[in-house]
Amino acid sequence: MRGQSAISITTSALLLAGCANMNDMQRGTATGAGVGAGIGAILGAATGDGGGRRAATGAVVGGAAGAVIGNIWSGRMEAQKRKMEQAAQGTGVQVSQTADNRLKIDIPSDISFDTGRADIKPDFRPVLDNFAASLVENPYTRVTIVGHTDNTGNDAINEPLSVNRAARTRDYLVSRGAASNRFAIDGRGSHEPIAANSDNAGRARNRRVEIFVAEQQATAQSPQPR
Repeated sequence: MRGQSAISITTSALLLAGCANMNDMQRGTATGAGVGAGIGAILGAATGDGGGRRAATGAVVGGAAGAVIGNIWSGRMEAQKRKMEQAAQGTGVQVSQTADNRLKIDIPSDISFDTGRADIKPDFRPVLDNFAASLVENPYTRVTIVGHTDNTGNDAINEPLSVNRAARTRDYLVSRGAASNRFAIDGRGSHEPIAANSDNAGRARNRRVEIFVAEQQATAQSPQPR
């Protein structure tokens, strides 16, 4: 166990030191590699004799696996972000890069949904049209859409309403050419407010849809010939 701990500590130290000089794409891959290395070291040490040697081998294998499953911020993701920023100018839609290298599009209620409704408003459609076009151009990404409500009503109303908002958004994007198997949807009801629900302005901010786009390392690599 002492060798296992030393490898885990060394892996973490190297990861933290290296990340300071990495770009966003490299940092996402390195984070996955570090997690994988730690898991691999533990598994390697636990599989039989030769503890230190097995732990080191496990760290290498685990690191390779971790690198594959981490999100990356590729040139395609950066281009998609810029395209969405241009499309969202003046609409109130917020476009950003998350800490785990996902593209986040935060769509407020004044262009998305009225109180108690899941119908897509006319001002929402041009934003979604541009987003759908960017998805068609980048077929390797995966999309998660999360719907939210304000605190008007109760969970029995708000939770299915938030799911319906996410589903309507997905269905619109699919109708514009994005493949349906790229999407996951979720609804959080009123449980994740970003503003106080004490007035109309706060409730309007909470009544929103968040879209997350991720490109994983595994999809960015092409199979190598044997």
